[in-house]
Amino acid sequence: MNLADIRSDYRSARLDRTALDPDPIVQFDRWMQEAIRAAVIEPTAMSLATAGKDGQPLVRTVLLKGLDERGFVFFTNLGSRKARHIAENARVSLLFPWLALERQVLITGRAEKLPAGEVLRYFVSRPRGSQLAAWASPQSSAVSSRQVLENAWAQMKDRFAQGEVPLPSFWGGYGVRPDTIEFWQGGSHRLHDRFEYTREPGGPWVIRRLAP
Repeated sequence: MNLADIRSDYRSARLDRTALDPDPIVQFDRWMQEAIRAAVIEPTAMSLATAGKDGQPLVRTVLLKGLDERGFVFFTNLGSRKARHIAENARVSLLFPWLALERQVLITGRAEKLPAGEVLRYFVSRPRGSQLAAWASPQSSAVSSRQVLENAWAQMKDRFAQGEVPLPSFWGGYGVRPDTIEFWQGGSHRLHDRFEYTREPGGPWVIRRLAP
């Protein structure tokens, strides 16, 4: 198969400067709601790129669990590679690939730990099985087999058989405070529409069109 022969021409929509909200968080929420209504698979899935002190980038998919004026929220094991990277280098990037809508949103910013109370409020809202998995999984550590994980999950199920599952001390969340947010709409002949919001120090967001 010649991969160079596989191509699509994007023709579903155009993005015009006059259609953009002055606030990129409002604009993002608008696109998120459109992705949800369009039944995009996992509309809250976002690629998270980090790099530790060695400079080696690593990207993985996580789920957006909150959005407000502070930015984009996700949760994780604080012993995971992503958490270790963030401890060494808080600069991160996010990508929402809504390809079914011929859209992407690219974000750069700084990840900041969430307060314990906010983490607890989210943790108690998770399904019980997911709460147990947070205790059972030494995220990003090597394990000899899936059976090891399933055994650990079963042990946690027995351990917390009575009452609520407590919040693990090694589990937390981050908010990504954006510096730039780019909205990308696919265009025909590869003439895509790209608009980037940049926050001026102490001032408003500035919007500029980028060449595709």
